[in-house]
Amino acid sequence: MNTTSPTQAPRLPIPNDALEGSARFFSADSFAKLQGIMYRRTIEKGSVLFWEGDPADKLIFVRRGRVRITKTSDNGRPITLYLLQRGDMYGQPDPFENAEHSFNAEVLEDGEIGVMQMADLEVLLWQHGDLAIEFMKWMGLMHRMTQTKFRDLMLYGKSGALCSLLIRLCNSNGTPDKEGTLISLKINHTEMADMIGATRECVNRMLSEMRKENVVAVRDGHIIVKDIDYLRGVCRCENCPKEICRM
Repeated sequence: MNTTSPTQAPRLPIPNDALEGSARFFSADSFAKLQGIMYRRTIEKGSVLFWEGDPADKLIFVRRGRVRITKTSDNGRPITLYLLQRGDMYGQPDPFENAEHSFNAEVLEDGEIGVMQMADLEVLLWQHGDLAIEFMKWMGLMHRMTQTKFRDLMLYGKSGALCSLLIRLCNSNGTPDKEGTLISLKINHTEMADMIGATRECVNRMLSEMRKENVVAVRDGHIIVKDIDYLRGVCRCENCPKEICRM
């Protein structure tokens, strides 16, 4: 990643709707402080922000575009853990020196991110106790999100993982529709398979069964969830807050 010093880059203006996504856990004043140590970076579709094993010395804030966070399995297949979009922040704060990233970050859409150096962030947290408390809450949120996604993958089988994924997509990208909840994000079966550690054929079969049961429908390439209670029953939904049950 670009290592330009944030002190030499222009301060990022705060968008009117900046406090979206995980950034909502910060007050406007605290978020303004974070903006003050960010520097801009344009991102291009298909590029990689970091790989597993790279130094974890930065946090990123998505201003425009989408970023996919993945983990490589033993057979070399990537499993998608997060779909970051406008307002989401991601990083791996670590108390140990020479920390390394445990995941990969791939750009899915052209856009722009704000980058924070960990060294600058540590100074800021030391200076402002209220910001430090809010940052701890954000770290707790990210930990619970990761924990629940691994839970879905390990405990409830492929069908439970797919149902959980559809619920998360409804919470992150759902809009009310006459038939239920329309997922505004177009996502193909291969991408969904990468999110639950399954094959495309397995996802095809499970979605076909759900369509027969009138649980989901497809319109113009968008999935419509018609019976979300059915999905919750399959994955044994624990009714987590939407801040956790999201992509």
